[in-house]
Amino acid sequence: MASAAKVAKRREDDVTLIAVSKTRSIEEIEPLIAAGQRAFGENRIQEAAAKWPELKARYPDITLHLIGQLQSNKAQEAVEIFDVIHTVDRPSLVSALGKAMRDQARHLPCFIQVNIGAEEQKGGCAISALLELLELAKKEGFEITGLMCLPPANVEPAPFFALLAELAARHGLAGLSMGMSGDFATAIMLGATHIRVGTALFGERD
Repeated sequence: MASAAKVAKRREDDVTLIAVSKTRSIEEIEPLIAAGQRAFGENRIQEAAAKWPELKARYPDITLHLIGQLQSNKAQEAVEIFDVIHTVDRPSLVSALGKAMRDQARHLPCFIQVNIGAEEQKGGCAISALLELLELAKKEGFEITGLMCLPPANVEPAPFFALLAELAARHGLAGLSMGMSGDFATAIMLGATHIRVGTALFGERD
């Protein structure tokens, strides 16, 4: 991270390392907490609810990021458990999150996930739908802090990261959630503010 930031003439502490702890046990997570890691990412509400209340009670400075797809009917639970949501991608979810935040008086920073490669099987809004979601979030009264993407697999990610950065700049958004274990250095050099790293921290999954 430091090397990539130096190449890009950025500060290393401008980039948040999110440790992707999905499928990892409390026993696997605790050594990272002991080493000073405080931002963690989970894909599923049910799994997060089983692990993180206990851990956050012991380590209240931990920030929990939702990085998996979110169903609109789970918005209330998501707002209760998580601190940041990276996968806002459709109007019904924006409306559900707005209501959940008002109900709980808990206003979470959110990223809009953009389907940057226009892949049918992937979550994320179309680039053409981005402005509509931003305007709706503003009406619902919650903060969109940036954009998130998962570039297509097995192709050079740099053009997709650059496009996401361009879209964020166009809409005055500072946050860029992009880059994983295999490409986080490229993402940092192209402006990532949050990288989502699992395998490089925890090792391969069984």
